[in-house]
Amino acid sequence: MKHVIFGGDGFVGRHLAQKLVQEGQDVLVADITKSDLPHYARTRFVHCDVTKEDDVMKVDIGPDDMVYNMAAKMLSPLQVKAKRWEFFWPVNYYGAENIMKATSRSGANRLVQFTTDMIYGHTVQSPQTEDHPAAPLGEYGKSKWATEQLAAEWRKQGMKITIFRPRLIIGPGRLGILEKLFKLIDANLPVPMIGSGKAPYQFISVFDCAEAARLAWKGGVPNEAYNLGSDNPPSVRKLLGDLIAHAGSRSFLIPTPGFAVKATLAAFDAVNLPIMDPEQYLIADEMCVRETGKLKRDLGWKAEYKDSDMLVAAYDEYRAKKAGHVSVAASAVPAE
Repeated sequence: MKHVIFGGDGFVGRHLAQKLVQEGQDVLVADITKSDLPHYARTRFVHCDVTKEDDVMKVDIGPDDMVYNMAAKMLSPLQVKAKRWEFFWPVNYYGAENIMKATSRSGANRLVQFTTDMIYGHTVQSPQTEDHPAAPLGEYGKSKWATEQLAAEWRKQGMKITIFRPRLIIGPGRLGILEKLFKLIDANLPVPMIGSGKAPYQFISVFDCAEAARLAWKGGVPNEAYNLGSDNPPSVRKLLGDLIAHAGSRSFLIPTPGFAVKATLAAFDAVNLPIMDPEQYLIADEMCVRETGKLKRDLGWKAEYKDSDMLVAAYDEYRAKKAGHVSVAASAVPAE
């Protein structure tokens, strides 16, 4: 038996690969790129573009293998409205479909599939459990929700598919929208918040995501969907205030009328000058806390990393890269 990780060179995939290698597992990474990662000394790599069915079908999947789909297009970099479908759907939906077909054709029947908490759309109930209504607000969330519906069809044919819906994943190797925040803080500029900043903001550590995927394998790959988010997320005001203090910046937080900011961002988006993706700003001042009790009960998972520590670690990594130093974000300490 081996572990086949599509997108295994990506943000979450590389950490999962490393975990499995450390356990002595046989790992095959299938990705469109190959970085200079230390675990490649003990894994195999195959070039694979998941949008190409022929590429995926050529990946060596055995009937006893465990398959993971970590290949995805995320909300960063920003896309203009007309380009969003062609940016998200080929990888997020059709790539997932190709992987499910190849898995089934090989005789394997176990798959871990990552989607997103953006399938929920606006908050209807808080905290959000996995049965929260799904009403995605943009092409990213829609592509992932369609993937979940596709997975439901493959389950009917005998596949076991565990789905994870993470909050904004944070950790070494990715900045995304956070880079804009860090630049403001470095420049000692005001940091505007959408709304009062009293609502919590929840992240999820890339390390905790990788561990969830590993536990899904260990737990027999339940045919379930699970939220992935930190415990006890702080308010936006505290999260950003602590970061500013850590940075020694003279920046200060500015609360804003949420409706006015959203209208302004929508206007920029309408003229193809997006500042933030609509799926992010439309819910920015809502109580978007994803409840993770089901995952804890079923698989014994727990969030090991605090939001504030991971945000500070991401900022420190950003500063280290600017200075030409190696990444330091992996030193973030787990939550107690």
